[in-house]
Amino acid sequence: MKAVILAAGEGQRLEPLTNRRPKPMVPIANQPLLEYVVEAVSDAGIDEVVLVVGYKRERIQTYFGDGHRWGVDIEYAVQEKQLGTGHAVLQAKERIDDEFLVLNGDRIITADLVEQLVEARADTGDTVLGLTRADEPSEYGVVTLDGDRVVGITEKPRAAAAPSDIVNAGVYAFDGSVFDAIRAIDVGPTGELALTSAIEELVDRGTVRGLRYRGLWVDVSYLWDVTEVTARVLDETADATQHGSVEPGAHVADDVRIGSNTRIGANATVRHGTALGDNVSVGANAVLSNVVAFDDATIGDGAVLRDCVVAENATVGPNATVPGGPADVIVDGTVYEDVDLGAVVGDNASAGAGVVFDEGTVVGDGARVGDGVTVSGRVPPNAEVRRG
Repeated sequence: MKAVILAAGEGQRLEPLTNRRPKPMVPIANQPLLEYVVEAVSDAGIDEVVLVVGYKRERIQTYFGDGHRWGVDIEYAVQEKQLGTGHAVLQAKERIDDEFLVLNGDRIITADLVEQLVEARADTGDTVLGLTRADEPSEYGVVTLDGDRVVGITEKPRAAAAPSDIVNAGVYAFDGSVFDAIRAIDVGPTGELALTSAIEELVDRGTVRGLRYRGLWVDVSYLWDVTEVTARVLDETADATQHGSVEPGAHVADDVRIGSNTRIGANATVRHGTALGDNVSVGANAVLSNVVAFDDATIGDGAVLRDCVVAENATVGPNATVPGGPADVIVDGTVYEDVDLGAVVGDNASAGAGVVFDEGTVVGDGARVGDGVTVSGRVPPNAEVRRG
């Protein structure tokens, strides 16, 4: 059985972190989201993988290559235009024989779920839909069951109208009949083919089983998910690798993950939920809590950061302050209240000495914030912000 992993999406809600990388390559605890999915598939004993790629696909293909490092053979199918998840699955058709799995490349799962999915398919011969519980089911497809048979899927219902908290986990076991169901979808004004629309057709035929899963399943959709999910992964995995160098007097919590050639300065404090990528520099007396720093980031002496993402090659100057959330953040015209987001500093952006970031601040790629500025809201890419 092959595994088809959907990794063509852009992830606009994660801008600016997805301006230079596809969403599945956003790092969580120092490895791309997509790598967790590939590892789960490999650990479950599946050794043939089709990655459906599209937006900035060279980042994925360069990183994963032929899959040898993970013990799998990887083929690539290209979705030139993002025309929906169903359309993405169709791009893999020529590489599929009959039975196959489909997984989203931006949701962290475990091998246990993949194994259970394969077993359920073998036992029933039906389409199998992985299910989990969500605190906010209105963000997903909410599933209605009759025993273990799926009898309905309601896509992103209003919170008050959600029939349950059981949601589509984005992992499936199919046979070739799903391709006909996808082709039968009424495209409509969006021009997209949604995989869930094809599943609804299979539900109407009575051929979809639900598989309840209670293990690790996390979705990264918004900027504040990057720090929250990193902290959860660090909590639930035993591997808190710490490379690099830690100078005298610095204190680093046990669950912190530190990449290669990363330096933590004298008397710095690195607290729970923090992941520092490769070649990161943390200055003397800095204090970091629930911080995700991508490769080549620089955090200056005496900086105090909380609930913060510092992207690749970005700089936060000495004595800068990010007090942390909660914050009200607007995404696509919707206000999300009381989310734990201190600030996001985009790739190649810089903030000078003594900068103060109000809660929920997002600094775009390449932007420059001058010394002593208090900054809030969204700073556009390549903008320059000065005092006075």
